[in-house]
Amino acid sequence: MADNRRWWALVVIALAQLMVVLDMTIVNIALPSAQADLNMSDANRQWVITAYTLAFGGLLLLGGRISDLAGRKTTFMIGLLGFAAASALGGAATGQGMLFGARALQGVFAALLAPAALSLLATTFTEPKERAKAFGVFGAIVGAGAAIGLLAGGLLTEYLDWRWCLYVNVPIALVAFAGAWVILAPGGRHPDAHLDVPGALLGSGGMLALVYGFSEAASRGWDDGLVVTLLVAGVVLLAAFAVWQTRARVPLLPMSVIKDRQRVGAFLTVLFVTVGMFGVFLFLTYYLQGVLGWSPLKTGLAYLPMTAAMIVGSTQIAARLLSRVPPRTLIVPGLLVAAGGLAIIAQVGVEPAYVSHVLPGMLMLGLGMSTAMMTSISLATGSVAPRDSGAASATFNTAQQVGGSIGTALLNTIAASATATYLTAHAGPGVDKRLLQAEATVHGFNVATWWAFGALLLAALIAGVVVNAERAPTPQGAGERTPEPVDTLG
Repeated sequence: MADNRRWWALVVIALAQLMVVLDMTIVNIALPSAQADLNMSDANRQWVITAYTLAFGGLLLLGGRISDLAGRKTTFMIGLLGFAAASALGGAATGQGMLFGARALQGVFAALLAPAALSLLATTFTEPKERAKAFGVFGAIVGAGAAIGLLAGGLLTEYLDWRWCLYVNVPIALVAFAGAWVILAPGGRHPDAHLDVPGALLGSGGMLALVYGFSEAASRGWDDGLVVTLLVAGVVLLAAFAVWQTRARVPLLPMSVIKDRQRVGAFLTVLFVTVGMFGVFLFLTYYLQGVLGWSPLKTGLAYLPMTAAMIVGSTQIAARLLSRVPPRTLIVPGLLVAAGGLAIIAQVGVEPAYVSHVLPGMLMLGLGMSTAMMTSISLATGSVAPRDSGAASATFNTAQQVGGSIGTALLNTIAASATATYLTAHAGPGVDKRLLQAEATVHGFNVATWWAFGALLLAALIAGVVVNAERAPTPQGAGERTPEPVDTLG
């Protein structure tokens, strides 16, 4: 592909990925308005989020293999059209059931779209310096998408209507579809690719059970019968999936994808980074709106400095150094800087602390996390045989999605427990109940943020021990062919 077409291809791929990532947070800000408009109960409102994450997280491995079977460009374009249609359906919802169904459909098509986008990126940019720049942009999109979603959600909800948080996907998807039609090179189908039906059922079923279980744990508690059953079933199904993958003629998740030491390090790093990050975004939003009383728009604007820091970390630090230094010298310091940002945020009180704590914490968080994430993306998709690029991309996205689901459920449960304990310990006659509630809520957020801090330290430890490549690998296939890595697990 000519140089100019490659960079225009990056624009198309990044636009589609931005749509998928920001859709995980843009609806959060619109949720109170949608709940009131559609008469949703407090118990049912979580399904606006859960329906999307369930379908997305549960079907990613299958979506990645479909990308290898049908061709990356074809799968990418089908995902775009389907996502646009599902978004329009959700925006036009006349009842909660229609909205839940539309969100699930969005998740289904996101599971097709996200692996295809990442594998297109990995196979389009194979020259090390160009690859570093391209992954810098892509890493900034992945890292900043959640914050951009919060800002966009605030703008659209405050000045238009909550439905536009879904309708906005339609023009974005159609523009990306037109660009893909004109610019992207046809993605060849691999003649030896094969749809592993038993593997698809076991893997998707296990992922669905795990994501659903972690989602329900936030509201039901970890000892609830349904939650325990789902988590156990998820582990059993995934164990059966792992055994089957060693026997299948053409496995859904080839062992070569997860035996490579660098990729395993990248997958585990991303898993624990997102465990810490998703919950913190939620807590910061509740802190700014619920405790400080900020509007959705002001809350969205508060995230802009972090978005700018993410762009700098991805494009000016990681992209410039990726081809020059060992990947762990970017990932480990990046995660330590991000963890330092969480340590600052974890010390906020009920008094306004945006300038003194939240802003510096956000800047450190954005800078460090984006540097680490962009490097991890490059590691996760490097040295993969072209026929398995969809599976590798899907595994990376799965690590993100599962980490986010675990983090949201785990940190929410920790925060709720800490809040309840604080209320019990400090209640008494003459105590200002409103102030006590605010102090207890902030205390719960702080305790959970320290746990998120621990998750980032664990991610840094894993990256420091497991990732030992001298340089980030480049994909096999078109252009310069790279040898298989010598250092593998197994």
